[in-house]
Amino acid sequence: MELKTSDESENLLRIRHSCAHIMAMAVQRLFKGVQVTVGPWTDRGFFYDFAWPADSPLTEKDLKKIKKEMAKIMKANLPFVKEEVSPAEAEARIRAQGEPYKLEILQSILQPAGPKPVAPWWDLCAGPHVERTGDINPDAVELENVTGAYWRGDEANAMLTRVYGTAWETPEQLAAFKQLKEEAAKRDHRKLGAELNLFSIQESSGGGLVYWHPPGAMVRHLIESFWKELHLQRGYQLVYSPHIAKVSGACVCVCVCVCVCVCVEDETYQLRPMNCPFHVSVYKDGYYSYRDLPLRLAELGTVYRYERSGTMHGLFRVRGFTQDDAHIFCLPNQITTEIKGVLDLVEEILGTFGFNDYEVNLSTRPEKSVGSDEIWTTAEAALVEALNAKGWKYQVDAGGGAFYGPKIDIKIRDAIGRKWQCSTVQLDFNLPERFDMHYFDDAAAKQRPIMIHRAIFGSLERFFGILIENYMGAFPLWLAPVQVRLLTVNDNLAEYAHGVAAQMRKAGVRVEVVGQASIAKLIRNAEKAKTPVICVVGNKEAESNSLAVRLYGGKELGALPVQDVISRVAVATATKGSF
Repeated sequence: MELKTSDESENLLRIRHSCAHIMAMAVQRLFKGVQVTVGPWTDRGFFYDFAWPADSPLTEKDLKKIKKEMAKIMKANLPFVKEEVSPAEAEARIRAQGEPYKLEILQSILQPAGPKPVAPWWDLCAGPHVERTGDINPDAVELENVTGAYWRGDEANAMLTRVYGTAWETPEQLAAFKQLKEEAAKRDHRKLGAELNLFSIQESSGGGLVYWHPPGAMVRHLIESFWKELHLQRGYQLVYSPHIAKVSGACVCVCVCVCVCVCVEDETYQLRPMNCPFHVSVYKDGYYSYRDLPLRLAELGTVYRYERSGTMHGLFRVRGFTQDDAHIFCLPNQITTEIKGVLDLVEEILGTFGFNDYEVNLSTRPEKSVGSDEIWTTAEAALVEALNAKGWKYQVDAGGGAFYGPKIDIKIRDAIGRKWQCSTVQLDFNLPERFDMHYFDDAAAKQRPIMIHRAIFGSLERFFGILIENYMGAFPLWLAPVQVRLLTVNDNLAEYAHGVAAQMRKAGVRVEVVGQASIAKLIRNAEKAKTPVICVVGNKEAESNSLAVRLYGGKELGALPVQDVISRVAVATATKGSF
């Protein structure tokens, strides 16, 4: 069953947004003194933030009571009515209700939409909503959890009580969503990361900063090596740039609000929030003819950004992360070829990790933009031509591009059907102009190059989190931190097992030897570690120079010669296939 997000279904968006208001109405019916603030829809649900009396905090146990009251409001089939009023009248109503947060919202709106009544209750909102509360099936709605949230996301403001819910068109959709959530919980990369010793985030040294433990670091090394190998094959040149730089126009342009600044000898430096200006600096340090372009610069560059503590989430949102950045500097007539090359690379890299189902969006020129009409037309036509050449279906987000150029965004679908934003291809007409970048044409005249920003993973941290959840921690053989685990039946076989391990390591196989426990326990632990190839070493195997092989998941392959095992692992690693 397809579970659409609010962006994918206008009806679900209306249902979810309406549920936020209905929940707020139910809360104020049940709990005196609770003040309302904001209640938007989310991808698959809604939430509402309340200012709750400190002497009687809301608990998870109260959700059932609120849901029951919401069902009464839905069954009453009350209308949603849009009433436009003057700012003065809206202010008077809000003051009469004693809602200071709504008053602050009103005062920040230049052209306020009127209240949205669900008589005798109303809220300040622009919509959209369903026609009547009865249009929502109460059996397709569920309140999920209670958490805290700062007013307007600012730690200096009051802590509010946030209630999350989910809403669907049918009870069957809700049941499917709950099943999806249960499956997602089993795959949670934070839980699996700890169980498999892949990574940690230690608050004692700072939130949002990732420690890659040896198994996770090995996976990262393999990902990076694969990434670099393919980029070098495709004509990219690797660069490395500093993690800090003096604050200057090059840094200010990327938005200083996300930067962390330090002082060195009376000069202000900042941790880099992105790699783009540094690659521009590399370009500007050279001299380029039109014959030298395209120039493709690639870097696995670590960047740092300020994220509020309440917004960070495992590997998916951190303060320090490594972007798989590349920037292409090319001629206008090279855009199509370069974009097609990027899309080919996206397909090869993501496909190798098992992601072959994409959602592609093309975002075009917004109302406010830089660059000439001619270059925008050329660029958008080039993106369309490249997408058509790939034969990919795509949606057009008219006016959704950045002010400095159109872009292509690619979402992947994982093993349980969730979509993740990963790859982006963004044209840029702004930075070449701002930093006076140029090349010399065939008449020796200065011209501006076209700059293409592109990332395939997005960030290594986030992509690693996606991989953990997609594979449920069971990495494919080529990517597994340990490919083979040798289990010794008794200590007398340790010498043989370590000899086999030495042969495997010499052939490039990642292997470990484990013993000193019952064979049943050793196998169970190897399964928990999600080791792809598990080999039992007994007396018979030692005598015949073989291994009793079983694969993760329990499939028994029986006794195989040691060299056969080594060859099969080597071939599977080289081809990124199975054992």
